[in-house]
Amino acid sequence: MPAVIKDSRTLQARIVSGSFILLAGSSLATGINFAYNVAVARFLGPVGFGHATVVYTLLILISAVTLSFQIVAAKLVAQQTSREGQAAAYRHLHCGAWACGILVAVALLIFRVPIAAYLKLPSPALISLLAIGAAFYVPLGSRRGFIQGTCRFRFLATNLVLEGAVRFGGSLFLVLAGLGVHGVIAANAAAIAVAYLSAASKLGYPVPNPVRLPDGIREVLHGIVFFSGQMLINNCDIVLVKHFFVPSLAGLYAAVAMVGRVIFAFSSAVVNSMFPLVAGTREEERRNLKVIATSLLLVLGVGSVLALGLRIAPASIWTTFFGADFALTGKHGLPYLLALYAITTVIYSLSVVIITYEMSYKIANTSWVQLAFSGVVIAGICRFHSSLQQVIVVQLVLMVVLLAVVALPFLLDSIKYSRRCHTALSAPIRIIRRVAEDEVIAEFLRSDFENPAFRDYQDSLRDIVMKPNLEDAAENAKRRALLFIRHLSLWKELPAGTEWYEAEIREASLDQIRAFPRAHWRKIACGNYSVTEVAERIRRREKVIDPGFFAKINAIRDRLTEEEDVFVGSVVLIGLNESEPLTILDGNHRLVAAMLASPSRVQKLRFLCGLSPRMAQCCWYKTNLATLVRYGTNLLMQVVRDPEAELDRLLESSG
Repeated sequence: MPAVIKDSRTLQARIVSGSFILLAGSSLATGINFAYNVAVARFLGPVGFGHATVVYTLLILISAVTLSFQIVAAKLVAQQTSREGQAAAYRHLHCGAWACGILVAVALLIFRVPIAAYLKLPSPALISLLAIGAAFYVPLGSRRGFIQGTCRFRFLATNLVLEGAVRFGGSLFLVLAGLGVHGVIAANAAAIAVAYLSAASKLGYPVPNPVRLPDGIREVLHGIVFFSGQMLINNCDIVLVKHFFVPSLAGLYAAVAMVGRVIFAFSSAVVNSMFPLVAGTREEERRNLKVIATSLLLVLGVGSVLALGLRIAPASIWTTFFGADFALTGKHGLPYLLALYAITTVIYSLSVVIITYEMSYKIANTSWVQLAFSGVVIAGICRFHSSLQQVIVVQLVLMVVLLAVVALPFLLDSIKYSRRCHTALSAPIRIIRRVAEDEVIAEFLRSDFENPAFRDYQDSLRDIVMKPNLEDAAENAKRRALLFIRHLSLWKELPAGTEWYEAEIREASLDQIRAFPRAHWRKIACGNYSVTEVAERIRRREKVIDPGFFAKINAIRDRLTEEEDVFVGSVVLIGLNESEPLTILDGNHRLVAAMLASPSRVQKLRFLCGLSPRMAQCCWYKTNLATLVRYGTNLLMQVVRDPEAELDRLLESSG
């Protein structure tokens, strides 16, 4: 399977392009869904339409789990640098999605009677039909996440349209066949199953999973928090209105809320294109305020046009579409309520853009803020529901507050980041490009392969170590297992999700690079591990240096001095970010030897840098009691692991 092809366009251009593709698909899907709602409303009337809408709303609430798997799959897939890695990340989540889908379906079947009673439904069988759709709905999220993460926006848009078409055609057919509300819900379940089956993708050969299980679970739980809040904010009003108001008014409100779903579908197209693109880029590019401004302006522009159109449209349009029973007389007629609801949705959509933008590259606490606001929305509607207008005004006020709460910290953080960028010239490194973890492992192993620990493999595996093919998943797996024979505890101490880059060292900032604190380096450093200080101590022979240690550094220095195109290995660095001090994970001898030869010789070395905001938890970067306890715990967990046995299995499987 070929490597991932990078797009040379700017991030803003890719977001706009992807957004328009998904907007086109969403427009078609929205048109189909509008026709579906009109048909159901006309054939079933306000009461039947209310029943069908509230059951479908339950499905949307369940989509908190569905969309959690989708957004996590999109994020993890987008962060992989090979097709094999993308397939492995997807497989990791797809099995879990099926387990969750079945669990949700069983829960619905168990509680179908009390749910039907609370929502005043004519039959618990409607919830049973919903359970069938829910079983497919959750794994559908992981499949769409894979499509989204690979930026195949046309395929994603086509799948959304297909789901809407089956829902509309199936509902119309079954309603005309006399099945009424039951037929509509059955068509919804069938649409989900068809969408799931059509979203299958051809995947490459299985490779070692690049996603660690605890982190995958953490990402999914974070997604569930976010989408639980989102689904409650978007849909709790329909459920509560169905409970508090008479069926005819609940049906009218369902028609009003449908417009909010249309606007939110358009904003979701922008978010769905932005998310994987931002997740797959490095911080310097994604933190450009022009990127999020592009997304916010797209949402605001589309939403404002729709809200204005709804306000000036005559009320007769809606009775023509939905039927005479959907007429609402008085000062606050349908055009007023539709426009008010549209404005509320636009304001909320702006908050969603900011939250998902942050989620694309970190665990965003704003997800919890949104979930808390969903509870406030529920409490507010329960307290104030004297009219349909009051229900919408409660939501409007709270969405304005939510936008302020979400946007202010983001703006302050962006200002701080901009200030940090002004001092970037003093940073120890300049990032050149992002690299895959497999490439870093290959370089690490290539530099260390002559160590006696690899003696049994130096003849048979020399070719794949010295001439690595990074596009070969089997080779990558063998090199990983081979490296772990000697460096399992070292590598597994690095935080999950560490991002790797090829970087350039700035000579003026070499004092911000620290030597790896081990073996003879401890004696030389005397507590100060800055490589400039260490190199100076070695030059002045301030400490008694082991002859073998000194001879190794001299040999590397001589090679760097005498030969122009000599390979002495890469230097692997780790740190919190590109502006903070860095620690050498591998390559102490190489970097110090280059500095002793001449500072200009440092540029002959290749530097690979692993960055993570959680790097302070790693004892190699910051040694203290807490990191040492963590290291000891990890060592105990790795006792049962046998890298040599893993490598033997890989070699046997490849013949």
